[in-house]
Amino acid sequence: MLSVGFRALFRREVLRFVRRPKNTFMPPAITNVLYFAVFGLILGGRIDEIAGFPYILFIVPGLIVLGAISNAFENASFSIFHGRWNEYIHETLTSPLSYAEMVVAYVAASAVRGLIVGVIIAVVGRLFVPISIEHGLFLVATMVIITALFAGLGIIGGLVARDFDDLTVMNQFILRPLVFFGAVFYSLETFEQAWQVQISLVNPMVYMVDSVRYGLLGYSDLIEVGILPAPYADLAPLFSLGVLTTVTAVVLAIDVYLFKTGYGLTD
Repeated sequence: MLSVGFRALFRREVLRFVRRPKNTFMPPAITNVLYFAVFGLILGGRIDEIAGFPYILFIVPGLIVLGAISNAFENASFSIFHGRWNEYIHETLTSPLSYAEMVVAYVAASAVRGLIVGVIIAVVGRLFVPISIEHGLFLVATMVIITALFAGLGIIGGLVARDFDDLTVMNQFILRPLVFFGAVFYSLETFEQAWQVQISLVNPMVYMVDSVRYGLLGYSDLIEVGILPAPYADLAPLFSLGVLTTVTAVVLAIDVYLFKTGYGLTD
């Protein structure tokens, strides 16, 4: 059963962004209206179907991933760094909570924000193109895992950052470029050379975007390019989800370790 302290910390973190919808939910909604209008309607009308899907529909999963993980990362990193900056995180550290409970509360709250933003983007996309969900359970599992993963990475970012500019650099110049090169606006099948596909597969965002695309549209680039031996090719999405789950567990374990050692918390 969840402790009172855990619920209190989780509630505080959720209310922190729920009470400021103009700062947390409006920007991604407006930004994605522009994405869908420019890339989907204007450019999409000049691009043939990709993998049998209208271009505007093909980019929906990638935009959902971009918004969800960016907000999960931003929420966790800002919350940790702001607590360090104003020294109120010490109240959390001296509370009768285990370090694991602290980490899970921060991660869960940040993942909730990411999931809400993901739903908002899906609703915005639905205004431009009909969307149906092919593998609902797989989609939900993937969204929970990737938002938790980047919330965990956000905690690390909040601990290593030395000023607010560091947080901006992490989100805008590291995270977002990786997503844009993660097959959001294109399919891996468009590459003519095998080495181009192999380089793309180094980018972890490819697996996240592909997993969400598989859950939403039932299509997987990883199946088509054959990252697994032929007899197991159809298991590529499950393989990706398993790897992402493992990485998430490792990141959360690192978060707990950093809290235990006080890294960045007592500076």
